[in-house]
Amino acid sequence: MLVMVMAALTILTTACGSGGKETAQETPGSSDSGSGEPVTISIVYKDMTADDPWIKAVEEGMKAEGKNVKLEFVPVQSGTYSEKLGLLLQSGTIPDLIYFQGGDYQFAITQKILEDLTPYIEKSTYVKAAMDPYNQERTKNYPYLVWLSPTTTKVPVVRQDFFDKTSSGKTLLENPSIDNYYNFFKEAKEKNGAKFAYTVPGDLDELDAVFAQAFGLTSTWLKGDDGKYVFGRTTKFEKDKLEFYAKLYKEGLLDPEFLTKKWDTKEKAFYDGQAAVIAGTQGKVIDMYNSKSVSQNGKDATVMPLPPAKGAGEGYLPIDVSKESRGIAISSVSKNKDMAFAVLEFLASPKGQMLEKLGIEGEHYNIENDKIKFTDKYAEWYARFVANNVNFKPDHEFDPSTPFLSEAATKSLDLVASKSTKDNAFIIPDDMQAKYDAAMSVYKEFAANVVTGKTTIDKFDQFVQDWNAAGGSDLTAKANETIK
Repeated sequence: MLVMVMAALTILTTACGSGGKETAQETPGSSDSGSGEPVTISIVYKDMTADDPWIKAVEEGMKAEGKNVKLEFVPVQSGTYSEKLGLLLQSGTIPDLIYFQGGDYQFAITQKILEDLTPYIEKSTYVKAAMDPYNQERTKNYPYLVWLSPTTTKVPVVRQDFFDKTSSGKTLLENPSIDNYYNFFKEAKEKNGAKFAYTVPGDLDELDAVFAQAFGLTSTWLKGDDGKYVFGRTTKFEKDKLEFYAKLYKEGLLDPEFLTKKWDTKEKAFYDGQAAVIAGTQGKVIDMYNSKSVSQNGKDATVMPLPPAKGAGEGYLPIDVSKESRGIAISSVSKNKDMAFAVLEFLASPKGQMLEKLGIEGEHYNIENDKIKFTDKYAEWYARFVANNVNFKPDHEFDPSTPFLSEAATKSLDLVASKSTKDNAFIIPDDMQAKYDAAMSVYKEFAANVVTGKTTIDKFDQFVQDWNAAGGSDLTAKANETIK
């Protein structure tokens, strides 16, 4: 810890990441001249390389608008990105723009080397306009990361041809109760020769996306009869939910190998017809599922998004608004903060969003007959910063033969918009993170053992005691101090 503190002090004194002195007196959002030598902005981003075509496209796009910028890629050692990035920052190399995928809290709060983005966003034109309500609330609660992408919500999908062979599917759509989901799972498996109805990659999160709220788990922390908050997964609602999951497992409706499944083997099971239903992130991931399913199984195998189960509550997993779980930060010791934010502002601009969402003209798409037509390479492209469709107005309409999003992807976005609620989860302080990890480890082990039949549900009270002893009691106290 002492080494980290000394490193932070050194960083704040020398501004190693960009050179020169700290420039806190800069006016947020002010423009930089496009004349003379380009302003170098260093950037670190997961899975990006120095020859990434995105870098050149951003430079050329900004130069055309009068901002002469050079993006300098900073490499990160191979391995777990958040850990390797942490080592890079602690070494004194602090890029101007930093993509975090976890591990940002200590640098924002403890070491204070991340810029408060509030004034930049307030004075922006395009970044602010591209934020959805969840982005706005997260940035308000934690102003060190900005991430203009939809909330990552898992939506269940079934192949349309599988759905059409059932009689319970229509009933499910009319009333997606827990019982109707159970009946649909049984019939979808039996009528289509699937090995199981549902598969998930290693834990129960993607089952929870469908069923948690229906069982009453409408937020991470639930208010008890005494008015105090308790951890939802230590309540009767969780007990009932786990009993239901155990029933699915015992009857072969839940993949018997779900604990060892990974995302790729989960998807393969779906494309191969072994699983009738899987869940994927709304929008582009559902789009990919649709394309691959049709490619492998024919035009009738389009995917169909399903609603969350309805019961005590209704909705996909409650959305955490305490902070962005990933996103872009600006170094507080950068000498070019305005230009760094100008990069983000360009990406959120109309021309920047064309790049972010569609790729490079002539490679990922072409303009034919005044319409946007994607090439085969479009599937390789992904947005680095702006995946939201808020205020996205492309210059041309999309060619019907290569739509921007499939009907399934659009439907998944609509379902998430209409069937989502905010969570009351809060940021776990660094000094409580170990307790949180230990308590959640107790929960995950117990939940997996109940579902797979290794432990009976009558051990639930003992699990609650173990959860509290592992750190849950302190977390509960913190929740009651924090949640208003």
